[in-house]
Amino acid sequence: MPLSIHPQVDRGAKAAAANFTGGNLSCHCADRKVTVAIKGQAQFNHVCGCTKCWKPAGSLFSQVAATASTNVSVTANADKLKVVDDKALIQRYACAQCGVHMHGRVNRPGHPLHGFDFFHTELSTDAGWAPPGFAAFVSSIIESGADPERMGDVRARLRELGLEPYDCLSPGLMDFIATAVAKSSNVPKRKMAEVSG
Repeated sequence: MPLSIHPQVDRGAKAAAANFTGGNLSCHCADRKVTVAIKGQAQFNHVCGCTKCWKPAGSLFSQVAATASTNVSVTANADKLKVVDDKALIQRYACAQCGVHMHGRVNRPGHPLHGFDFFHTELSTDAGWAPPGFAAFVSSIIESGADPERMGDVRARLRELGLEPYDCLSPGLMDFIATAVAKSSNVPKRKMAEVSG
């Protein structure tokens, strides 16, 4: 039997819908649900093994996507939201009643991810979100109790699901962050030497 990574990817992820305009996220409360509206398509959707992200019960990984903070608005029961860790880079807003993380905002000016919010597409019943494209912070699942002896199996399962495993973020997202840091530091681009035949 294959390892369970996350309920949204265990049987294969669904493709993104063309011209998807966004949707609504809801917490798990039976009444007075916290509702968050997301405009537009999810960016950088991935499964994450870090110990900070909210995971459904029994999941090895969370599933997290990003969007511009201007695309996120709390539309119902904002009074129930509390910041999980006010010292963390990502200020994760969770429902104080059910514990579900609704969105996480990067409010640190000057940080490459300032102006982004992170969210869990699985909290939406709207079909069409971009599927996860990679797995981040894979080794960190050991910190949550995963058996270190099974990490080869975990990485093999992720690849089977089309999710390249990384122990950081994906190369494209790391390049984005490094580019922002270089620009803010006024590092000039330099020509890279090519090897001649």
